[in-house]
Amino acid sequence: MSIQNAVAAPMGQSAFEGGYLDALALVERLHRLLLDVIKDEFERVGILEINAVQALLLFNIGDNEVTAGELKSRGYYQGSNVSYNLKKLVEMGYMHHQRCEIDRRSVRVRLTAKGREIREIVGTLFTRHADGLEGNQVLDISTLDTMNRTLRRLERFWTDQIRYIY
Repeated sequence: MSIQNAVAAPMGQSAFEGGYLDALALVERLHRLLLDVIKDEFERVGILEINAVQALLLFNIGDNEVTAGELKSRGYYQGSNVSYNLKKLVEMGYMHHQRCEIDRRSVRVRLTAKGREIREIVGTLFTRHADGLEGNQVLDISTLDTMNRTLRRLERFWTDQIRYIY
């Protein structure tokens, strides 16, 4: 729990609720920081035409051939942002696209050699971070496993909440 919540939690807010709100804010900040870290790496290597969201999209697609719908259903991206970014990546030569033979409305995409180069840059960045986290004893494998299990439980809880709405 943050010092602010520990000192003066709003009326009626439990310590658990305060901790949960802190965790939500942290998840949101971490995502923005991840995008900033990727952006900084691309500026460092002189690649300015692609943004951090697009680079992360290329990294997550990897060697797969996917549709925008599949990316959304996997939970990586939401809304038209996926379609827009895929369109831009195709226009810039980072991705190939092809209409699906079965469903002509659907377009399948995969990385080009140029897209795989971007994926490699992001992968190298993440490897460097993993080495630094482990080497500087910021995290050990046990802590990382516990954190991942906890985040997966939170993901399942949120997924269940969405399912109950519909």
